[in-house]
Amino acid sequence: MTFDQIAIFAVLSVLVVFLVWGRWRFDIVAFTALIISVLLGLVPAESSFAGFGHPATVTVALVLVMSRILSQSGATDVFSRLIAPFSGHTSSHIGILAGIGAALSGFMNNVGTLGLLMPIALQTAAKAKRAAGLVLIPLSFGTILGGLVTLIGTPPNIIVAGIRRDTFGESFSMFDFAPVGGAIAIVGLAFVALIGWRLLPRREPGVGAEGGLFDIERYIAEASVPEDSPAIGQTVSELYEMSKDADVQIVALIRRGKRLRPAPRTEELRKSDRLLLEAGPEEIEKFIGTLKLKLGTAKGNSAGLLKTDDADTLEVLVPSASKIEGRTTAQLRFGSRFGVNLLGVARHSQPYRGRLRDFRFRGGDVLLLYGDRERLAEAVVALELLPLAERGLAFGQRSHAKYHVALFAGAIALAITGLAPIHIALGLALAIMVIANLVPLRSLYEGIDWPVIVLLGALIPIGGALQSTGATDLIAQGVLDLGAGLPAWLLLTAILVVTMTLSDILNNNATAIVMAPIGITVAERLGINPDAFLMAVAIGASCAFLTPIGHQNNALVMGPGGYRFGDYWRVGLPLEILIVVVAVPMILWVWPL
Repeated sequence: MTFDQIAIFAVLSVLVVFLVWGRWRFDIVAFTALIISVLLGLVPAESSFAGFGHPATVTVALVLVMSRILSQSGATDVFSRLIAPFSGHTSSHIGILAGIGAALSGFMNNVGTLGLLMPIALQTAAKAKRAAGLVLIPLSFGTILGGLVTLIGTPPNIIVAGIRRDTFGESFSMFDFAPVGGAIAIVGLAFVALIGWRLLPRREPGVGAEGGLFDIERYIAEASVPEDSPAIGQTVSELYEMSKDADVQIVALIRRGKRLRPAPRTEELRKSDRLLLEAGPEEIEKFIGTLKLKLGTAKGNSAGLLKTDDADTLEVLVPSASKIEGRTTAQLRFGSRFGVNLLGVARHSQPYRGRLRDFRFRGGDVLLLYGDRERLAEAVVALELLPLAERGLAFGQRSHAKYHVALFAGAIALAITGLAPIHIALGLALAIMVIANLVPLRSLYEGIDWPVIVLLGALIPIGGALQSTGATDLIAQGVLDLGAGLPAWLLLTAILVVTMTLSDILNNNATAIVMAPIGITVAERLGINPDAFLMAVAIGASCAFLTPIGHQNNALVMGPGGYRFGDYWRVGLPLEILIVVVAVPMILWVWPL
């Protein structure tokens, strides 16, 4: 091996280790790997950032923006109304949920589709007295399966199509993925609806629209300020300082029957003021003792203290790679910045009982927020959180929904007919929306999942270095040597299985970038159709069902569904075996070797 080949293998090995470890965010890891590759001379400096302008990267960004616009405009609301009549039986409930998720994911970002449908799934499950854990993994899997059907359904399809265009001068079209992906989606949906949910453990729901993960009644208390309390004349901020050993939140200040939410930090307390406190029983007792307050309403009757005509509590989910991931409660300043209180946090379906101010957020965490409904909605949008109940929190221009749908359909039509590449067609549709004032300009940038864009922009040049250094040829030759004497269809199966396995532990976009050139080289060495191997890579990169880390949707449902790591294997392993059984014959039929 040459120095360059050794170096690129070393970079990729370290990249894989850090991506699997998860200590640092995947976009930071990928960008660092790109810079190291440039310093080692593996990627030319002048083309180091060419990946950010690659059609695949641009297409993914545009699809993310369009998905956000469609979901916020209410254009997809009609699907949510179809679910309730089918929730009586578990199989029909899961079938309609996963089916609608798959249909939407064919044309929308599947993370956005899950965010749209998860509150409906939780609400309908609660009404049917059904554990949320029975419906959320099937819903997640359904949204992943639906993305297999179209070019824009999932980023790996876009990436594989881009690599085909770079290699052979022509990309896959919008529905080239449909014959194979559609067959897999239909079989996969039938499996999760009829069999898959039966393999999941029967646990209590992690989150439910009717109940919830947080038992707030045990941790809310009302205390009044007597005339001898040292709290009189002190501001709310000073109260926190005086009682810094007690991890208590002052949710509201009640004065002469008027409730101030959140309690203004500069407001001085007066005699007979009442404070609404949130904490554990011991912390509340410590706080009241320190400030000589008088405990008022009993904690057991406190549910009504939070819910008023204009205020409520709301459970929300932190998406992976969210803007709040890695930050603490103290850094975010929920009260001063957004006018809402953070009452509790849960991770892996278990409420956090430590000091909230020091809690560092991760993707998949569930938060319990409290405040005015309007301020709650604004905070959810600003922080890009996913509400776990239907609360009317989307602030899209709903009256423009028909225009959004029409322009999106027009873009798809342009791409299908070959009049414009998909990234140009989607860009044109978005430009018209902005010019016609159908969407605010800021929503274009808010809709982009920037960590994903950085990941793609950084890894595409590294994928190019694999080919330019001859590393891809070495890997392909190794595959051929190991499979010497085996029929080509068996090598195709091996590429599919290896890609699926990598996707279960790596980011699916990274898997597609690494495996697609290998598939092409293997096919060319065998003198057979490379499109069959590209299809195998596209399918394998998207089908990550064994772990919660393989796909963002799997991670998002872990907390709300109350799942454990091993629960994904129960449904995912037989599903992946079924996919291999269906995919290989379909690829050989539609894309003959």
